[in-house]
Amino acid sequence: MTSGHDGRDGHDGQPRHDGQDLHDGQGRRADGQDRRAVVTGIGVIAPNGAGTEAFWKSTQEGVSVLDRVTREGCEHLPLRIAGEVRDFQPRELIEERFLVQTDRFTHFAMAAADIAMDDARLGRADYEGSPFAVGVVTAAGSGGGEFGQRELQRLWGEGSRFVGPYQSIAWFYAASTGQISIRGGFKGPCGVVASDEAGGLDAFAHAARIIRRGGDAVVVGAAEAPLAPYSVVCQLGYEDLSTREDPTCAYRPFTADACGFVPAEGGAMLVVEEETAALRRGANPRAYVAGHTATFTGPSRWAESRDGLAQAIRGALAEARCAPEDVDVVFADALGVAEADRAEALAIADALGAHGHRVPVTAPKTGMGRAYCGGPVLDVAAAVLSMEYGLIPPTPNVFEVCHDLDVVTSRARPAELRTALVLSRGLMGSNTALVLRGATPTPS
Repeated sequence: MTSGHDGRDGHDGQPRHDGQDLHDGQGRRADGQDRRAVVTGIGVIAPNGAGTEAFWKSTQEGVSVLDRVTREGCEHLPLRIAGEVRDFQPRELIEERFLVQTDRFTHFAMAAADIAMDDARLGRADYEGSPFAVGVVTAAGSGGGEFGQRELQRLWGEGSRFVGPYQSIAWFYAASTGQISIRGGFKGPCGVVASDEAGGLDAFAHAARIIRRGGDAVVVGAAEAPLAPYSVVCQLGYEDLSTREDPTCAYRPFTADACGFVPAEGGAMLVVEEETAALRRGANPRAYVAGHTATFTGPSRWAESRDGLAQAIRGALAEARCAPEDVDVVFADALGVAEADRAEALAIADALGAHGHRVPVTAPKTGMGRAYCGGPVLDVAAAVLSMEYGLIPPTPNVFEVCHDLDVVTSRARPAELRTALVLSRGLMGSNTALVLRGATPTPS
């Protein structure tokens, strides 16, 4: 995953149908150039918009959709505020035979994958002759809690004969990867990152690796549905969860009023392709997946995450061949816990030097909540769109920042953006940095 490209294609001009390209096994084509992963399609199902256009409109306007939890069975629980995906009608988007065997988190993922495929203009005609060249990678932090809870209630309340046959697969972390690949006819490398929040970014490293090793395209991302009663009860064990009742102050990272994070459901799927394969079929490369590094510093050890996150940033920049001064915007993890926020601010300064105090920082998730593995993927989608439109979205509900960061608040900030740094940390101790490089001019 490197930068620097002269636009030449060393191929014979004909598509490959064996899932392998002309490369030396080390991620380089026979002509000596790197195989580069580019984003060609974005699909979003998020609390602030079902569909990429609706998501971006709300994100750039800084709309906050945090509100009371209304999911059935959650009314009496201490979690009061969350980011819910409302008015989502899966039966209008997904075939019944897939709906009955999948959980809500997979419904989100399948719908987002459809949007991303349409956005990339990647249809069956493009890969039916080479289905082994297209893979799927998703990340998941909890799996299908709503489906699992329903079937377990049937088991205990009515008996084993009332438990559906899909219980064994619908809750599984890999369910979204499997169903997207089956539904789309993708037979290339597939996988799932079963991880905490940072796994959403790690999925892109897996996708880029597939591209380097010969794949033509990967449908990659994450979606979560953590607002079923059983799932919420599990989350109440997180001491960093916000239980405030006012949606305007329940999630305020980088402020003196930081009181934890607000959970959310939803996520995003993106189409990532090998650059020359994308260009051959006339696709529009929108951003390069340029660099990635992950570290681990332990569960809730937020002070220690400073060093781990800084090391991840340095590694991602080195892989992307970027200097700290090249970073035009940072999409922050923004946990909303005082110690964690301080560690992140210091990590940015440690890794970027003086530039870390003046580079614009944003966290659109404060307006929709943290969708666990889906959260950083939504940040990736927002980062690509930000570079395309030359606009840094604001950080909703955040006004007076108490750290030495240039956090974009109140309204979007116009800027020429070529390089975006996306950060994520998980409650279990993962730290990940992903570097994206812009590939196209502002859309008309």
